[in-house]
Amino acid sequence: MIRTTRVLAGALLTGLALLTGAGAAVADDPSASPSPSASGDGSGPTEAGTAFRTATAIQQNQIATAGGSTGDYLYWVFPADAGQRATVKAKVTLPETATRHGASTWQVDVYDGLRRRQACMYGKQTGTAAADAATVELTCVLRTVRAWSEPWANDPLPGSYYVRLTVLDLPSADLGLPVRTEVEVTSAEKGGAVDVGGTLAKPLVPGVSSVEQAADGSSAAPVPLAGEPDDGWASGWWTDRWLWTVGGGVLGALAAVFGYSLTRGRGRPSRVPPGF
Repeated sequence: MIRTTRVLAGALLTGLALLTGAGAAVADDPSASPSPSASGDGSGPTEAGTAFRTATAIQQNQIATAGGSTGDYLYWVFPADAGQRATVKAKVTLPETATRHGASTWQVDVYDGLRRRQACMYGKQTGTAAADAATVELTCVLRTVRAWSEPWANDPLPGSYYVRLTVLDLPSADLGLPVRTEVEVTSAEKGGAVDVGGTLAKPLVPGVSSVEQAADGSSAAPVPLAGEPDDGWASGWWTDRWLWTVGGGVLGALAAVFGYSLTRGRGRPSRVPPGF
């Protein structure tokens, strides 16, 4: 019994070591979790769209810049996959103080692939810049993207997410003044803690932003409004739930063998001393 227990304990430790090593290998694999430097210096597009269908596509960890006029609606779109908690940061460089006539209030909003407005968990979604302020910075931390949800729920799902930046309130004389904007999207992987039992058939990636001519020039192919993540949709198969599931199974097997050994030992008939 002791020998059996030792063998199973050794198998448990070996299995956990292999699983931990596999998890570390996936985490260390550059293709599994790209860093900002994976696509160059992290710089992104230098323009923004003015509507949902003309939103400029960006990737996470890119810094997108654009010039515009005060009062414009500026749009970007980025992909977010299951298990990611995205953070949208926006910075507006305001016109020269001498040309402005008062304070201005700016806001960043995020919409999913169905154009449902997604609430910010926390962050400074709306900010007011004083008349002498040079910049205003905004932040929106979204809820974690779920792989699947009930039809009636408003949970964030894998697919495209639109960022809209605009001014809410300012003196009418300041409409049309030039501004510079910067937008960056980052995300944190929340792992198995947010796993659910289902998945979408396809990510929510609607619309097209442009038309790309074929090589022979005879036909055109639609271009998706937003691309997919650098490592593909739902490619992060490894979560910490694998450790808990396999570890729990091995421990359960150990407990079963140990209990069986105890009951089998008690059930044996006692030996009668010779000559008794």
